[in-house]
Amino acid sequence: MIFVKKPEPERKSTKNGGLFAALFPREHDFYAMLDEQADWTVVGVREFVIWLNALPLKSPSGLEEIENEVDLMRHDMEDKLIRSFSTPFDRQDIYSISRQMDYILNFSKETAKEMVAFSVAPDGHIRRMALQLLEGTECIRRGIKALDSNKDTVESEIRQARRAYNSLEEQYITGMAELLQTNDAMQAIRTREVYHHLRDAGRAMRDTLDILHNAVIDLA
Repeated sequence: MIFVKKPEPERKSTKNGGLFAALFPREHDFYAMLDEQADWTVVGVREFVIWLNALPLKSPSGLEEIENEVDLMRHDMEDKLIRSFSTPFDRQDIYSISRQMDYILNFSKETAKEMVAFSVAPDGHIRRMALQLLEGTECIRRGIKALDSNKDTVESEIRQARRAYNSLEEQYITGMAELLQTNDAMQAIRTREVYHHLRDAGRAMRDTLDILHNAVIDLA
């Protein structure tokens, strides 16, 4: 898979930095870096959804390549965060948003690898949880793109993503309730591991939203 780096968009600050900004200009566009990571996180989760529907299941090599690429992006941004004198908002929030988005991809990849290793076929609950994860991740991407320009849009996307997260949680509970009724204990244990990792991906999405909301409040 070949990745083409998108050109960094020009951005106009919504706040006047005054004398401080003139003396200590920002060296790096952290908004653009988060934008790019969010774009590729959506690409990765969408790849996971597509992979689930391509039976029989094969090694999720495409998803692994995307996850590796995003790791490189994240490490580059972390290095710039360490060396940068100033950031557009709290540097811990920038780091945490990036890290939690990375967890979304990590858990998606681990879910796929477990399904192959444990011989777990995608059922309706797995597919629905994956779609809800994709919906929420797309909201995160749109929210990050509006972070420096439209607070109302960010908050609207956060609300929509939280609804997707709540639906994922409900789907997890429903799926687990059905598993407890099965007579095949070993298959139930294997499937439960898959459900659990999808739930972890959802919780990483939830944590990303919480940090994103905190960033919006700080920028207000």
